Amino acid sequence: MARDDTPLGSFLRSRREKVDAASAGIVDHTRRRVRGLRREELALLAGISPSYYTRLEQGRDRNPSREILEALARTLGLDDTERAYLWSLAAPSLTPAQPDMATSRTVRSGVEYLLHRWRDLPAFVVSPRRDVLAGTDLAARVNPAWNAGRNLIEFTFLDPRARQVYPDWKDITLQAVAGLRATAAARRPEVDALVADMRAQSGTFRALWDSHDVYDRVMGQKRIAVDGAGVLRLDFETFALAGSEGHVLYVYFGAPTSPDERKLDELARSMQSPDSPR
Repeated sequence: MARDDTPLGSFLRSRREKVDAASAGIVDHTRRRVRGLRREELALLAGISPSYYTRLEQGRDRNPSREILEALARTLGLDDTERAYLWSLAAPSLTPAQPDMATSRTVRSGVEYLLHRWRDLPAFVVSPRRDVLAGTDLAARVNPAWNAGRNLIEFTFLDPRARQVYPDWKDITLQAVAGLRATAAARRPEVDALVADMRAQSGTFRALWDSHDVYDRVMGQKRIAVDGAGVLRLDFETFALAGSEGHVLYVYFGAPTSPDERKLDELARSMQSPDSPR
């Protein structure tokens, strides 16, 4: 059977294969030879024509209606991030115009000033393709990946230090790729070259990218092995900076009164010389 590797078709197929048929209400007394739902089963559950769904997944129809997209999202159990990703693939003409690439790599002077003032927090700004554009001195001290000029994806998959820096490296890789995919559809010109390069250089990245998992973590916690300080368990929050550049500010911190907060404070104090100009 013909297969079309359009982004929309690949995403729909990957989500269909993850749905448990029995949980979806499919009664099948035969030995199933496919993962998840068959095309005709998904079409039936979504209330659309099996032949139309086949054309959609194979890339022979690329203009589904709002009603069809909503029916598919509901049947596949997509969360908000996956639903937004589905829409960005199915209706790319509705995505915002892309900013100039050079502009997207420039951090506003006011943001740079704030980062300079935040001496006791690991904080940094990334572009849609996960380039670190600016950060606090403490960010670079805590994690070499959080240094201006680095790329978070390249560090995670290609830098041998990543497995030492991230005790939970496997989880980090899953989150990194799923988050990048959440960004990719809306800002493809900025992300495509990175994805192609990473697919060529890292089999792990390629396998995760081809799994089509997509979600965006706006907050969470990571364990970071910090040279001279041991493993710190740091929470983080993200803040989308206003503007067309798509910049995101990451801020890491230890839980209040925790040993991690104390160690982070000690690191910050050790970097501050009373004689250094501020």
